[in-house]
Amino acid sequence: MDNIMRYIAVFFLFLAPVLVVPAFADASDISAASRSVVRVVVFSTADGQQSIVSIGSGVAVARDKIVTNAHVVEMARGDDSAQIVIVPSDGAQSYRASVIASLSGKDLALLQLKSGSLVPASIFAGVIADGADVFAIGYPASVDIALEQSEADVLRPQQPVKTRGTVSSGRTSKTVESLLHTAPIAPGNSGGPIVDACGRVLGINSFGSVPTDGGAEFYFAISARELTTFLANRGIEFRSVRGDCRSVADLTRAEAELEASTRVKMDKEARVAAELQRSREGKVRSDAEHAVIAERENHLAFAALLLVVSALAGGAAWQFAERGQRDRFKAACAAGAVIFVMAVGIFAARPSFNEVDDRVRAVLTADAPDNAVGQKTAVNSLAPVAKTCILQPERSRVTMSDTADVAFTWQSDGCVNGRTQYVENGDRWIRSFVPNNDAQISVVSYVPETEIYRIERFLPGNAAMQSAREARQLYDVKTCTADPSQRTNIENMNKAIAAQLPPTPNEILLFTCSNR
Repeated sequence: MDNIMRYIAVFFLFLAPVLVVPAFADASDISAASRSVVRVVVFSTADGQQSIVSIGSGVAVARDKIVTNAHVVEMARGDDSAQIVIVPSDGAQSYRASVIASLSGKDLALLQLKSGSLVPASIFAGVIADGADVFAIGYPASVDIALEQSEADVLRPQQPVKTRGTVSSGRTSKTVESLLHTAPIAPGNSGGPIVDACGRVLGINSFGSVPTDGGAEFYFAISARELTTFLANRGIEFRSVRGDCRSVADLTRAEAELEASTRVKMDKEARVAAELQRSREGKVRSDAEHAVIAERENHLAFAALLLVVSALAGGAAWQFAERGQRDRFKAACAAGAVIFVMAVGIFAARPSFNEVDDRVRAVLTADAPDNAVGQKTAVNSLAPVAKTCILQPERSRVTMSDTADVAFTWQSDGCVNGRTQYVENGDRWIRSFVPNNDAQISVVSYVPETEIYRIERFLPGNAAMQSAREARQLYDVKTCTADPSQRTNIENMNKAIAAQLPPTPNEILLFTCSNR
């Protein structure tokens, strides 16, 4: 019995971390952040022999610029024989670089690529929550040693190591603003980024504490505020983003619930509008029926009155004939005949009950601009409508993009800005975009009924990007078109690109739009 209890205790001891640890970041977010991380290798030449004198990590902040620790490239400063080699995480080649700025007091250095291009990272400019999950990304030398990596292996592009920890905010050194965290790093990680669960750079890993008496080890990164100041003072443009790091699953679930709630509300409003419309039509029809009945009665009454007068004229004519008053007889006959014809005409001109439908239609047509029929007609118009769309931060997940308002013109046939054709998919219109010079894929959609404009961005690796570009080239349509075969091409292109995408987007931007 004691042994069984002991096994159960051991089982729960190992299970406990699983039970209390919050959900990990989506693997695609950390993988996407890794695209910007590089290995920094410093070579020195002495007596004709080239040798590695320093190895660290770095992160691209622009296509041709990399940030690392100043101490990683210190040996290359002022040494013409030293060379800096940048080894990306993906691809087939390495690049040469040089130091263009260094700030030893902040342990930051800026490198300039001599050739090649990298994927820039996004720097988080918001407030980091205490206890938030963080991930250190870099190339610890201990891993290279354990895997018996040769010099040739070190210079070959390969994925960086990712470790996970948490932030302990409120502590910093006196000389530089730093970020204390528990994501394990080692020599070789220096200069690499510490990122949040969305893959946004929070700082640059620099050093660790030395544990004593078996205590825990802690690690420090130069803060994003120090990093952005360092870059801004040197006129470097970089990606800076804000906003909470939300789980894609949570955001998608909340959006689905909101859409369902909105749909219920819209359906209810549509039912109320339809009921009001039916009530309006009923009243108009009732008014029209009463009006026709009243007019018919007036016509009948007037015709009857004229018949009575006509009869009186006939009686007078008979009296005049008996008395031999021929002139008066003729006048009375003529008057009676005219009045009789008028009576018959008025009776014949009485409104028919068939006029009720015509009168109802005329009234509803006159009211058309104010009812649902008029609104639907306006929506179905092909005239371009200028839209301004504003980001909804609470419904978005910003990891890399500017959050400025989006302006475009929309036509009900899916033509955007008079040149880009979207295709219909249910209640939304969709188009996928794969740029040649940026390692990201965007799926853009617009829902005219709810005025929701949505951008989903995916950050795949080189192979997936190349496949997506090839798919785009096969089906690319550059203009708006009503040709069904061309629209089918766009639909097939969207599907071919979607086949290269990871299950969830790395960024979701949701905008609500209105007419300008």
